[in-house]
This record gives sequence, structure tokens and C-alpha cells, in this order.
Amino acid sequence: MTDCIFCKIANGEMSVPPVYEDREVFAFADIAPVAPVHVLIVPKRHIGSAHELGEADAALPGKLFAAARKIAEELGIAESGYRLVTNIGPEGGQSVGHLHLHVIGGRKLKWQH
Repeated sequence: MTDCIFCKIANGEMSVPPVYEDREVFAFADIAPVAPVHVLIVPKRHIGSAHELGEADAALPGKLFAAARKIAEELGIAESGYRLVTNIGPEGGQSVGHLHLHVIGGRKLKWQH
């Protein structure tokens, strides 16, 4: 997708410092953090949301979660705890139409309604 900002970030078309990167995943700091640690993890190939994942994508959620674990350990929130969130669609709070996982931590989190 040519106009997807997360595709441009993940593929190096926009210069954003990586928090984590491997062959299939790119992670970077959220520009509007809701906690001291707020990192977005995106697949390098375009997938609109978690709802679009199919059998052919079975390994991808594991790669996203493994990246989240590494990020949490590196940023010092693994022991105290953190939240992983993915939003689906406008009513689910998804503001960018590219699958992404939020890693949020660094303070006590409350459930928001």
C-alpha cells in the first residue's frame, strides 16, 4: 500500500529510529505515548488489522509477541508488567489501517472504558 504511513516507516521510506527490527517486524516509539514506555510493533508487509490475519499468517502473531517480549525486557518493564493492545477498525480505536501492536508500560495501568 503506497500511502500507508506504517508501511513507509517499516520499509525505511521515513526515517524513524527503531526500537526493534528483524526481517519481518519493525518497532518504534509511539508519537503520542500514553505511558513512559509506548512502542508500536508493525509487520513490514501491509496487513490492515488483526481481523485480516488468515491461516497463511499463522506465524506472524508469534513474531509480534516475541518482539514485544524482547522490547519489554530491553526497556525494563518485563518484570513489573506491561500491556499489549491491538485495535481493530474505527470503533475499536484503530487510527492507522495497518496491523500494529502497542507495548505499553512503565507505570501502573488502569483499565480504560
